[in-house]
Amino acid sequence: MKAGLKIAQVAPLYESVPPQTYGGTERVVKNLVEGLSNLGHEITLFASGDSVTTSKLIDPCPSSLRLDWGVRDKIVPHITMLQMLCEIESEFDLIHFHLDYLHLPLSGKLRTPNITTIHSRLDLPELVQLYSRFPKTNFVSISHAQRGALSGNNWVGNVYHGLDGNSFAPSYDGGRHLTFLGRMSPDKNPEEAIQLAIKTNLPIKIAAKIDPEDRPYYENKIMPLLNHPLVEFIGEVGEAKKIELLRNSLALVFPIKWPEPFGMVLIEAMACGTPVIAFNEGSVPEIIDEGVTGIVVQSIEEAVDKMKHLELIDRKLVRRRFEERFEQNIMALNYERIYRDVLTPETSIDQLYEG
Repeated sequence: MKAGLKIAQVAPLYESVPPQTYGGTERVVKNLVEGLSNLGHEITLFASGDSVTTSKLIDPCPSSLRLDWGVRDKIVPHITMLQMLCEIESEFDLIHFHLDYLHLPLSGKLRTPNITTIHSRLDLPELVQLYSRFPKTNFVSISHAQRGALSGNNWVGNVYHGLDGNSFAPSYDGGRHLTFLGRMSPDKNPEEAIQLAIKTNLPIKIAAKIDPEDRPYYENKIMPLLNHPLVEFIGEVGEAKKIELLRNSLALVFPIKWPEPFGMVLIEAMACGTPVIAFNEGSVPEIIDEGVTGIVVQSIEEAVDKMKHLELIDRKLVRRRFEERFEQNIMALNYERIYRDVLTPETSIDQLYEG
């Protein structure tokens, strides 16, 4: 393989890298930085000042914006970060953006080759109109389902997220409760996760972040359900508590009602050896191997009917399938191939690797 690259990884500033509690994109960036460093690349991370990395860190703000109530306009630090990047762009062989669309007017004007991983949904009309303005930008999807509304984008690759498996000690003994882990929102649908637990007479632990815009949903739909003896609301949790919950779970319940572009918690559960029961939306059928790492259903009624199938799932095989598909270094290798292809488009991938 050729010599290592000098790569800038540009993360959102709303959460630290890695996030202290909830946060998917920033956790992906952390794992990617580590994976690429393991492959011999020199990484510079643009992220909030409370980020933790062994690579060089350039921080336009001292702490993650969601936790810094003193910052009223949270776009300003991002613009500052992009200007800081422009001032030293010549130091890099490649720039990798994780800001979705915020940087797009800049990306085409940079002299340095760059790619953009889109981490969010793409089916909103205003996004379709926006992305159509950037036909030459090098985009990477995080699932093939994510591309649906923008199949005409200049997609240069698809890379599933990856985790450091060493950080997730699996449990093969079987769990004692169901777990819901995510945002307290109608899209994530904790309401039906709770209904599934009640209908199957299983305890459920709810670990969820409540955004201000989702508080009415929480107060009107969820709070009345929390008095049930099978339901325990834990709130937003950090990494250690999350892993503990997943390891000890019979299953992760993922009853989404939106086109989920990936679903980080799915592979976090797999890393713990824990199967998933999920609704067939968005990326779910790509990430879950039916009958191997979980069960994919169309409705709460089908979920109730198929809960017994969880007993047939081998938790060791769940972990093994995670290692085969979603390990951190697999993600890094897949991105490395895209980097090389973008930098040397006239050269085939096979020519860039020895052996």
